[in-house]
Amino acid sequence: MNKRFRENLILMIIGIVLLVLLMNLGSIVFFLKNLVVILLPIFVGLIIAFVLNVPMRAFERLFGRLLQKKSFKAKEKLITAVSLLLTLLCVVFVIVLAFTIAVPEIVSSVKSIYIQMEQQLPHLIKVMNGYNIDTTVLTDMLKNLNFESFISTLTSGAGSLISSLWSFASTTVSGVTTTIFALVIAVYVLLDKKTLARHVKKILYSLLKREYVDKMCEIGALSVDIYSRFLSSQSIEAVILGVLIFISFSIFGLPYAALIAFLTSFFAFVPYVGAFASCAIGAFLILLDSPEKVLTCIIVYLVVQFVENQFIYPHVVGNSVGLSALWTLVAAIIGGNLFGIIGIIFFIPLTAVVYTVFKKYADHKLNENSIEVK
Repeated sequence: MNKRFRENLILMIIGIVLLVLLMNLGSIVFFLKNLVVILLPIFVGLIIAFVLNVPMRAFERLFGRLLQKKSFKAKEKLITAVSLLLTLLCVVFVIVLAFTIAVPEIVSSVKSIYIQMEQQLPHLIKVMNGYNIDTTVLTDMLKNLNFESFISTLTSGAGSLISSLWSFASTTVSGVTTTIFALVIAVYVLLDKKTLARHVKKILYSLLKREYVDKMCEIGALSVDIYSRFLSSQSIEAVILGVLIFISFSIFGLPYAALIAFLTSFFAFVPYVGAFASCAIGAFLILLDSPEKVLTCIIVYLVVQFVENQFIYPHVVGNSVGLSALWTLVAAIIGGNLFGIIGIIFFIPLTAVVYTVFKKYADHKLNENSIEVK
């Protein structure tokens, strides 16, 4: 069989396969949907394991350094199990802390904001009318405000939410089952991650060329390293910044300290733009409550941001993903528009991985051709 005939035969087989697929497109889509449903717990479990692996690795490194000074050596599996247990306990602790301290404080702040809006909007409309400014939007907003309905919604919101979630969970057994299986898969993956990684490498090396597998392993290690550095550093930075804002606002007697601190921590995951957004929202909230304190709010916020950027951020975050400000902002915009805050968290490290791989490839090609770009 000559080369030309073999190529034509391959093209003909590919054409026949594509034709069969197009003729049975509905069945194929139905099959793919069922396949996604079947594999969904695995995908979700792997994502959970990937995220939890970041703090788990930190615990493993900590135990490794501590045990080096001891005379006995703990088993690697024991260190892995203890690190995973501590990671899960930390996650539960953060969730409990949020629902017992942060959420009630935020709800209280929102109630107060609503009262201030109801009291201050008429005065604001009167002032704006004095300067011949169109106040149609504010007037409509004031007409639509229903304080009693709002308060009753807030007070009964938690019970309604729990009831709705329970009703939803009871009618969607598959969703609950998927979540449970995903968590179980994540735990097993994290407990046996090194063995699984070794098995995957064996399979890849047995099926593909060594150079391809080496490149895949290099990109995989780079992805894990960049993502781990980004998530850990940004999380620490967000917590530190939120605590500093809360303490500073409390010292200066500024209202909504807890709510603005929470917003600041949340927006800290949005580079560059997040700081301005949280500052603007905080200033607006304080404007409704105490207009004379708005300038103090902005000054305190900017001073805290300056101190954090100059003395804390370089040591905690630094250049954690190796991206310039432009590429970081582009990644945040694209990820945010596609998947919200989750998209931002994943797209910045993903962009850093793609950027690093292409940079290495470009440098390699330039060195091969002896080209120097100034």
